[in-house]
Amino acid sequence: MGRSIIPRLFILLFIFFITGNIKAQESNTELDSLRKDAVRLFIDCRYCDMNYVRREIPYVNYVRDVREAQVYVLVTRQSTGSGGSEYTFSFLGQEEFEGMNDTLIYASRPDDTRENTREGRTQMLRMGLMRYVAKTPIFEEVQISHKGRSVPEEVTDKWNYWVFELETRPRFELEESRKEIDLDNSVSAVKITPEWKIEMDFDHNFTRTTYNFEDTIYIEDKSSKSLRNLIVKSIGEHWSVGARFDISSSTFRNTKLNYDFFPSIEYNIFPYSESTRRQLRFLYGLGYSYNEYYDTTIFDKITDKLLKHQLQIAYQVQEKWGSINISLEGSNYFNDFKKNRLELEGFINIRIVKGLSFNIRGNVARIRDQLSLVKGEVSEADILLELQELATGYSIDGGIGFTYTFGSIYNNIVNPRFGSGRGFRRFF
Repeated sequence: MGRSIIPRLFILLFIFFITGNIKAQESNTELDSLRKDAVRLFIDCRYCDMNYVRREIPYVNYVRDVREAQVYVLVTRQSTGSGGSEYTFSFLGQEEFEGMNDTLIYASRPDDTRENTREGRTQMLRMGLMRYVAKTPIFEEVQISHKGRSVPEEVTDKWNYWVFELETRPRFELEESRKEIDLDNSVSAVKITPEWKIEMDFDHNFTRTTYNFEDTIYIEDKSSKSLRNLIVKSIGEHWSVGARFDISSSTFRNTKLNYDFFPSIEYNIFPYSESTRRQLRFLYGLGYSYNEYYDTTIFDKITDKLLKHQLQIAYQVQEKWGSINISLEGSNYFNDFKKNRLELEGFINIRIVKGLSFNIRGNVARIRDQLSLVKGEVSEADILLELQELATGYSIDGGIGFTYTFGSIYNNIVNPRFGSGRGFRRFF
């Protein structure tokens, strides 16, 4: 009797397994059917944790190419006056969602953890997607809930929008024949409102390098201090006026004391309210510069009192085809127009065709304004330890890159095993 029960139990378990498997397959088939009709989404965000986003928002199809998307989302960021960040979410509908565009903003606080910020960004993305998800069959899989009634309160800011920051960063590096101690300290005070921008920053750096060579101990020090002040007044959607006042010293630049005072005016062709998406700014400054040097310069000077002006042009744009960031700056001293500098810097990233993108970055400078260079020969130690500025007529750096991806257009799956690196070179 007991022996006949065991085969029956196996038969019942087998039937239960087959039945459950069939139901699971039917359920998966139903979900797969719904998934095919889900919104195809492309997120253009440099700061987002995409693995987290895919887990928290599983009811859309994430695609790898903007041309395959029904909804394109561009996420841009700028700093707030309190020390936090403001994230702008620009939603752009494509194909059947053409014309369904929206812009949402999420602001993080300076004391928010990365988890707080990540969760807040994802929640704003979730809310912005609802209008598109509601037009697909998968809306049945989404529920909207409310935490409770919020009562607005009048907020009184006892700091009057001022934010202060203290920071110290000691660092050391020890080897048998070489030791280096580096101290970085900074203090800042910032006040940012729609009408005013006030920034004050003090930075101090000290580096001591000790090295042994042929039984001789050499000690070399390098230090710098700077106090930078900026005040800007907004004038409408396109104009700003302000002034920069800086005081600094640097053993590397042979500057015992330097102070600059530069009143400036800026015009932005695009409204400042669109600054996270596009900017074309022209800034002109005219000011006074005083320099007192540690050692006599190559121009036989121990002090300099100079008038200087400069022009900056900056162009920035972020769109679904890519992004462009280019700046051009030129300056010269009035006492000698041959003492000038012209610098071009840029980063361009363009999606050329489906799956293919191209980027180029670079910086080119023509340098003719090194007034503080020390007269005489530079020692080998100063060169090797970068203790003193060297004469140069130009500087160039840059690079290019191509990226081509192909295969499945979908990018929904998250698998964190063996770390986030591709291949076998990175495991953690």
